[in-house]
Amino acid sequence: MTFATAWLILVACLAVSLVVAAMAALNTALPDIARATGATTAQMTWIIDGYTLVLAALLLPAGAIGDRIGRKPVLMIGLVVFGIGSLAAVWVDTPTQLILTRVVAGVGAAMIMPATLSLITAGVPREKRALAISIWAGVAGAGAIMGFFVTGVLLNFFGWHSVFITFAASSAATLLLTVTIGSSKDDAPGRFDYIGSLTSMTAIAAVVYGLLEAPHRGWTNPLILICLIGGAAMIAAFIVIELRRSSPLLDVNLFRNRAFAAGSLSVALQFLASFGVFYLLLLQLQLVFGYSALKSAVALFPMVVGVGVFAMIGNLVAVRYSLRAVLATGIAIAAAGVLALGIVDADVYWKLGVMLGVCAVGIGLATAPSTTAIMSNTPLENQGVGSAVNDTARELGAAIGIALAGSILAAGYDRRITGTAQDVHDQLATIDPDAAERAADGVRGSLAGAVEVAGHLPPQASSLAEKITEGAYAAFLPPLQSACLVLGSILLAGAAFLGWFAPRAVLAPEPRLDD
Repeated sequence: MTFATAWLILVACLAVSLVVAAMAALNTALPDIARATGATTAQMTWIIDGYTLVLAALLLPAGAIGDRIGRKPVLMIGLVVFGIGSLAAVWVDTPTQLILTRVVAGVGAAMIMPATLSLITAGVPREKRALAISIWAGVAGAGAIMGFFVTGVLLNFFGWHSVFITFAASSAATLLLTVTIGSSKDDAPGRFDYIGSLTSMTAIAAVVYGLLEAPHRGWTNPLILICLIGGAAMIAAFIVIELRRSSPLLDVNLFRNRAFAAGSLSVALQFLASFGVFYLLLLQLQLVFGYSALKSAVALFPMVVGVGVFAMIGNLVAVRYSLRAVLATGIAIAAAGVLALGIVDADVYWKLGVMLGVCAVGIGLATAPSTTAIMSNTPLENQGVGSAVNDTARELGAAIGIALAGSILAAGYDRRITGTAQDVHDQLATIDPDAAERAADGVRGSLAGAVEVAGHLPPQASSLAEKITEGAYAAFLPPLQSACLVLGSILLAGAAFLGWFAPRAVLAPEPRLDD
């Protein structure tokens, strides 16, 4: 591998790590942000989700724009926009202003993410492309945990503004490095598909919004139903529109290619598992094990090692031997790890670490071959769109994983905590009825709320505090395990399907001349 090729891979990986880290990092800083800005629970949710929603909705159009005007220019513009959105957060005063800065950063991220992968696949020689994609996939897969880790380190020494300053400085440094790499684009692009772009943005935004809000509003909420059903209808309309256009935003016939379709499904399953598990385990580590934000991030490091090491192995085996075997085996191993989290009582960290390591091995095996299958079966001139499909599958999978995990956890906790909340209300009502109502609401709201209520009780109420803590843990852990069982079952079904559907070869065979 030449220096220029290695340098291109390094710069692209630095850029994509920014985007993925920014998806996860603020989860760690939210308590500090809420105290400083007075953000409500709903506003705290959208400080995170505003970025994710815009990123997911704009990926396909941004990838197509990169194919047309050049992937390097789009990457550079994206880094500038991302940096401005990150730096602007330093001077905001209200939660609404902070959400707006996150939306701006999400626009930049949507331009960055597909450009990084398409630059690699178009700029790296064919014989080194599988290795390059393995590295990219490993970095993208581990980026979320690195985001948790860096944020935890920063918050140990500085305020929450330091997180945004770090993102802005990192985007500026990456921008300078990007100047040194080459570019690529489609030499003969057709007309830009404005109708397809608007349809895809509306469809993905509606589906992602519905999935992200469902745990908070409920799956039967009218707005959620409108978003999910309407989004599905828009996806169907998008397919019809694209089939009829001479220069479509996305050639939906690519999904007839079984390697491309299997890779897309595998990516979605991997991120459904990883982000669903992250959501659950970060709560468990911080609220049950009592870990700090930094210690929680370090506790997730088995995921970094597993994904990073086995991404290389998985791609090598898939390219040389069998895509079907690697995808099915990888997702099945990940399923085993997630199911174990739902079956085994992880009362000490080493049990949790072992099961997390099993998940990481499975996801690591499947991650790079999935992306390779997508990109290898996308025409070279449309690499930006192919990369956007890969990234959109990631975003949709992550949204589904968080939505399912959050909904199951919230519903299960709500059913089990009622008795404890009522006892709290009854014992405090004789002293201060208003305080009793607030305390009961806090206990009913979440495990975090229950822990906070218990922590603020006076020393003479230590028995009540202990009762709250025990009742909240008893209400929290069973639905957490149920959520893992559901996520693991979905992965297991996905592994079985991939074992039947995925082709053996990563690259579709060339058509015969007499066909």
